[in-house]
Amino acid sequence: MITLPEIGKNVSLPSEVPRPWLTIVGIGEEGLDGLTHAARRVIAQAELVVGGRRHLALIGSLEREALAWASPIEATFPAILGRRPSPVCVLASGDPFCFGIGSVLARYVPPRETACFPQASAFSLAAARLGWAQQDCTLLSLCGRPLETLLPALHPGARMLALSEDHSTPAKVAALLCTRGFGPSRLTICEAMGGPREKLRSAVADGFALDGIDPLNTLAIEVEACPDAQVSTLVAGRPERWFEHDGQITKAEIRAITLAKLAPRRGEMLWDIGAGSGSVAIEWMLAHPANRAVAVERHPERAARIRRNAAALGVPALMVAEGAAPEACAGLARPDAVFIGGGAGLPGVIDLCLEALGAGGRLVINAVTIETQGAVIERFRSHGGALTSLQFAQADPVGGFHGWRAAMPVTQWVLVKP
Repeated sequence: MITLPEIGKNVSLPSEVPRPWLTIVGIGEEGLDGLTHAARRVIAQAELVVGGRRHLALIGSLEREALAWASPIEATFPAILGRRPSPVCVLASGDPFCFGIGSVLARYVPPRETACFPQASAFSLAAARLGWAQQDCTLLSLCGRPLETLLPALHPGARMLALSEDHSTPAKVAALLCTRGFGPSRLTICEAMGGPREKLRSAVADGFALDGIDPLNTLAIEVEACPDAQVSTLVAGRPERWFEHDGQITKAEIRAITLAKLAPRRGEMLWDIGAGSGSVAIEWMLAHPANRAVAVERHPERAARIRRNAAALGVPALMVAEGAAPEACAGLARPDAVFIGGGAGLPGVIDLCLEALGAGGRLVINAVTIETQGAVIERFRSHGGALTSLQFAQADPVGGFHGWRAAMPVTQWVLVKP
């Protein structure tokens, strides 16, 4: 019996089998007729062929042993790894390394022991049918992912290609577009591409009434916005009205400066401690699709509000840790940057964050209260970094005129860990 390691960890396999024993074959709706001679040969020579029931049906009856994926799919991996070094073939849709099983299997089997025969991906086929430049499109998968994942990419004039989870996905996407002010967007459903059942149908989101959609479909979206649509900006400092909050929110101007100091980079992790509305963590994740964040919040009602804000702004994968720091930070993934907002900058929390950060990690604290400002100034004296006073004022009516109404000043301490 093979015990699988935690998902995401590479397997250390013995080195006596350097040749490929695992072959991943991309297959389309044409079945065996669409494969190269070499791909058909590895299927015929495999002692075990693994794939979805649809994939196995596409190649017909086999003299070799066939195995359909279990649910969850990782439950099938011991049967695959247990055959090493005997030849095993895994069937996949289109390009196995484009939102496919290839990258998942690569966590367990090193590249030197794997061969791959990709077919055209669903994205390639859809772009070819529509005459779109694939490199100019946003590519997404909605298989097992919340529909809100597509929200950050909704910009007028943008083109998107999304893998649908099933026949119901296009109608659900159309409804979501309408609720967010993108009803004029055109949706083209590319069904069963590459085979005899291929069909393309189009409709605008606010008039979507297509039925009988094939479960195997790719959704192409040409984004058009109504004048009141909420179009996500490309930089931090999104309007406060976009966030549900109870007043505990980092103001847009301060937030823009804060995100600049946190300096998000691709794939990094942020701890947002005392998250309030979650605005900083949300904008951190909006900086790049691979970014991750944990919002630490001790008030349950605010924690629930953070989750709603994350979904509404298009980053439903934001983690929320309910509880007070530092206790709520136990067991969290190591951060690349930490933000402590408002009055959460207690000495014990600061110590925890400095210990958790690695070399080059960024710590940003926005202090509003006199007590928190005192703690921040003390750390500035002992640790260095940069200390800045931030204050903004907005024009408000004063009788028949206008005057400047100042917001509370913020003392910001920024430290890059050496």
